[in-house]
Amino acid sequence: MTGPARVYTPRDREVEPRPQADVLGLNDAQERAATHGGGPLLIVAGAGTGKTRTLVHRVAKLLDAGTRPERILLLTFTRRAAHEMLSRVERLVGSGSRAVHGGTFHGTAHRLLRRFGPQCGIAADFTIMDQADSEDLMQMGRAQLGYADKKKRFPKKATLQHIYSRHINTEIPVASLLADEYPQFAEHDAAFHAIFADYSARKQDRNLVDYDDLLLFWAMLVADAPGRNVSRVGASSESAVIDGSAVDTRGELVGGAEGLAAKIAGLYDHVLVDEYQDTNVLQARILAGMTRAHGNITVVGDDAQSVYSFRGATVRNILDFPRDFPGAVVMALEENYRSTQPILDVTNTLISRAEERYTKNLYTRRTGGDKPWLVTAHDEQAQTRFVVDRVLELHEEGVPLREMAVLFRAGYMSADLEIELAARRIPFEKWGGIKFLEAAHVKDVLAFLRVLENPRDEVSWFRLLLLLPGVGDTTARAAMNHMTAAGWHRDAFASYSAPSRARAAHQAVADLLEAQRCAPGDGEGGLSREIAAIRQFYDSILRERYDRVEPRLADLDQLEIIAGGYPSRAAFLNALALEPPQSTQDLGFGSDSEDDVLVLSTAHSAKGREWDAVFVIWAVDGWFPLARSLGDNEQVEEERRLLYVAMTRARNHLAVSYPLGTTRGHR
Repeated sequence: MTGPARVYTPRDREVEPRPQADVLGLNDAQERAATHGGGPLLIVAGAGTGKTRTLVHRVAKLLDAGTRPERILLLTFTRRAAHEMLSRVERLVGSGSRAVHGGTFHGTAHRLLRRFGPQCGIAADFTIMDQADSEDLMQMGRAQLGYADKKKRFPKKATLQHIYSRHINTEIPVASLLADEYPQFAEHDAAFHAIFADYSARKQDRNLVDYDDLLLFWAMLVADAPGRNVSRVGASSESAVIDGSAVDTRGELVGGAEGLAAKIAGLYDHVLVDEYQDTNVLQARILAGMTRAHGNITVVGDDAQSVYSFRGATVRNILDFPRDFPGAVVMALEENYRSTQPILDVTNTLISRAEERYTKNLYTRRTGGDKPWLVTAHDEQAQTRFVVDRVLELHEEGVPLREMAVLFRAGYMSADLEIELAARRIPFEKWGGIKFLEAAHVKDVLAFLRVLENPRDEVSWFRLLLLLPGVGDTTARAAMNHMTAAGWHRDAFASYSAPSRARAAHQAVADLLEAQRCAPGDGEGGLSREIAAIRQFYDSILRERYDRVEPRLADLDQLEIIAGGYPSRAAFLNALALEPPQSTQDLGFGSDSEDDVLVLSTAHSAKGREWDAVFVIWAVDGWFPLARSLGDNEQVEEERRLLYVAMTRARNHLAVSYPLGTTRGHR
């Protein structure tokens, strides 16, 4: 059937309040937390105690009490979590709740910077770099400054970017990070500062912003006195030197518009935060600035599940909340709705050994349940056989494979298990692997979109240039030097004299970019058409450069389809940058697999999930906890919390196993 396409216009959506829609209501502790008056509130929510339900009802109660929905800000760590919570609020109080502002820290920072950044010297049309782009830009400075040619070992771009990001998010001086985590590079402290300063200058010159900038700039915008005491807003005095784009070269941020901090903080009367134990220093300072005038902040979290220090998160934020927010009320949720009491008895005992914590003792009204198993295996192969045999036994008793998970400290620990599962034809999926946006072919196509959106995006230009035949690093840098000298004018690329071998491709790209500039990919279906035009040039390159062509082409097909749902190129690129999808499903559909497959996962990836049966393997010193943590008390405490997270994923069956011997070395 053919004919002109028609656009379906959806009807206005209205939802009537249904106070009983959120299933069973609240227990006494949840009710007290949801109906708390004003001022700082910390809800210490143990695993499986209904923290989401409590936070949803707290938002609903605020609305019922007369708070205007647009005066409420709900901050989460994933866009999906915010959407789920706000959907549940809507079921409780009706369509009026749609004006509640909900989203991730980075998404909210992005929205505020687009609106208020120009008043402080941040161009409103900045482009957001992902981590890989940040690494590539860092590498350009590394090469330009001559550190790529050093005979002595010098850190790679990924290490440089990690140290920079960790410094910004934790406020730990670079010298201390090098001494503690990278002693082999400690002698290069001055070089790190030079590369970081160059990186910051490049960001400003190219109108680029990285993830850390989003939080850093937001913290500066809401500081008590912008620029007077930079160390109070997440950048030490050392950062003021390193991150020139934030403090020096974007000097307007230092001066700050009079009253701007109060204006931004005054947007909301209540701020609510999910998973507070996962916040970093910058995020805590942002929250202090946003609630400075009224103190109406509600945070929900569990100190026992603080396991992301490697990302810059600090357990101190939740432990020190009463000190950081004077007058704070602390409430604990202890009734567990997930696990049997025997499982809770074991996990309560495990976390009770923590050196510092909020005291809580989880209990359940559920009855029965087997005691968790502690399984000693002769070796790795015996551990594998136990897990596989027990999985099959439970499956025969009626437990679906998808309701069982095998958890471990690090991905390499499941190698023997994967071989055995494959040999015995037991379907499984392993969470992790390459992320969608890290796939080379996806990044190639996005590079075209990014240079169209921001002609000064040096990282994307470099990637695009390397696609052309006969163009290597030297030629690509010469082309970018030409464009820099031309002020990144729209005709700068076309006027570059390409090597003879690359001239045809160079002309094809120049024509492609000019055609898309004349017909920008905005409006209904415009972006899909733009990607289709790019693919007319790119697909032949993909076929020449990459193996397994068909799955890669399918990825680009999906990207093209999903892009059609965005109103503009900028909106699409911002969405990808702010919450990078793990797969094409995350981009468009976001649903978990419905196949009946066993889940293999690291403990970190399992956080927030639950299964009927959980197996925790390799629970032995050197493996879980990892060997590198054993000499550091703080790391050992985090390993304890991570094991707690793994064990509390189980509803009905829990088995923890360890082999007495292994032929493989640990890490």
